Amino acid sequence: MAEKVLPFTKEQLETMIEQYGSPFHIYDERAIRKNARKLIEAFSWAPEFKEYFAVKATPNPYILKVLREEGFGADCSSMAELILAEKAGIFDENIMFSSNNTPVHEYKKAKELGAIINLDDITQIDYLEKYLGMPKIISFRYNPGRLRDGGNAIIGKPADAKYGLTKAQIFEAYQIAREKGVERFGIHTMIISNELDSKYFIETASMMFKLIGEIYEKLGIRIEFVNLGGGIGIPYRPEQEPVSLEAVSRGIKSTYDKLIVDKGLDPLKIAMESGRMILGPYGYLVTKVLHKKEIYKNYVGLDACMADLMRPGLYGAYHHITVMGKEDWPCDYIYDVTGGLCENNDKFAIDRALPRMDIDDIAVIHDTGAHGHAMGFNYNGKLRSAELLLKMDGSVEMIRRAETIEDLFATLDFSGLED
Repeated sequence: MAEKVLPFTKEQLETMIEQYGSPFHIYDERAIRKNARKLIEAFSWAPEFKEYFAVKATPNPYILKVLREEGFGADCSSMAELILAEKAGIFDENIMFSSNNTPVHEYKKAKELGAIINLDDITQIDYLEKYLGMPKIISFRYNPGRLRDGGNAIIGKPADAKYGLTKAQIFEAYQIAREKGVERFGIHTMIISNELDSKYFIETASMMFKLIGEIYEKLGIRIEFVNLGGGIGIPYRPEQEPVSLEAVSRGIKSTYDKLIVDKGLDPLKIAMESGRMILGPYGYLVTKVLHKKEIYKNYVGLDACMADLMRPGLYGAYHHITVMGKEDWPCDYIYDVTGGLCENNDKFAIDRALPRMDIDDIAVIHDTGAHGHAMGFNYNGKLRSAELLLKMDGSVEMIRRAETIEDLFATLDFSGLED
């Protein structure tokens, strides 16, 4: 079972709220670094193993800097994410640019930073050549379609997902790229999200190693690296078990030895692009009870809303809730825990058994370190919250201030309304 522990006390949160207000997201630097090292250690057998952290999960340069210091690179999919990586001191082949439907200015920024460009579409080869010229190294994203089960509400089934090249296109793409002067090649896939079954990642590695062997056999092209994507889930529910990185690593190594080493293929660099697994369990949304309402159901209204955490409303996702100071109280009340948007799906929990909640209680929503603040938005004119970092020495640093109404209106010119 996944024990839902907190790295701070009620008294510490009260001090933070007094200084920064609420709601806010807070990340645990010590736990993040420990988890990052655990991943690197699990794959220490792999030649030049690289984790490209999925910037989309937690796009904050202070977090990226922490991960860079632990040896991570950055998986970027937009101009903003490329700039965030740059600001955090991540450059060159420590960046993998994996986007889709990509405009030329984003490709130009990726080239400027020396990033590995991972093409999502075979037609982008000519587009890239026309506007940038062909790079010396290139990667392609493989979508196995119906050749592979998988997918979920987050990423879609492979055959229905918009991403990547088909198997037939993969062979054609490498041949075209070689003819256009590309000298180094990688390959990438990403076909699952938030998966807790370790066998899935081993099967994905096997699929990719076999494909790499076929590419060499048919085209004589040596693939230098394989990015196995991310998708490793986290136990959002207390009764769920976390994925064993050691088991995933052992399974991938066994497959690597069988399909790469034993077949005499050149050593292959292995990369991943995890986001959720790296940061998810080590971020928390701290919020206070604003109102209580009793009609056909019992409602607890928080000062946070979907602008701060969209996953429950968008996916029906479970996030554990701790009521500070009441951890040992019986969970004998049934609540819908809501925000203040004019949308009925603005709920953090539905029919959740919790201790009695009172106005001004501090509630901590767990596992918001990835795809939490990042998915915030301004519908209803709601403002996104601050981000704090609980540092190694126990101090707290604000790494993003809360939005203001002035931020929201900064793109409007009200002077045009004057008579």
